[in-house]
Amino acid sequence: MSNQEISKEDINAIFPDVAEIIADALGCDTDEVKLDSSLINDLDAESIDFLDIVFRLERKFKVKIPRGKLVEDARGELSEAEFESGGVVTDVGLERLRGFMDEVPADRISNPLKSAEIPKLFTTETFCKMVLRVQREGASS
Repeated sequence: MSNQEISKEDINAIFPDVAEIIADALGCDTDEVKLDSSLINDLDAESIDFLDIVFRLERKFKVKIPRGKLVEDARGELSEAEFESGGVVTDVGLERLRGFMDEVPADRISNPLKSAEIPKLFTTETFCKMVLRVQREGASS
């Protein structure tokens, strides 16, 4: 499933629900949650909040989102060794992330990027896309 198949219309259709879920989970106002908000950098989310957000998204959209799904999807076809080395994302991995997470400004996906820091890249749109991808995988399986 490529990102190209997810249109802006698709994203905009679920954005209000996703934004509301993120705002509830993080205790902020819905209008603070923009499509391009970095959950960690802009909205002060912590990694534990992601579990809560994913749980709420699963309930709202009636989907199952496996743990680590975002990072796994971001890695794509690359093996772990191709994607990261010594906890740092490789050049090939960075290229893959830039393509996969095209909603993130490319300059934020820069060398050196520790794999542990990938969640810092996640935006509201990243979560919208994840829900849409999981819905489509579910529909096609």
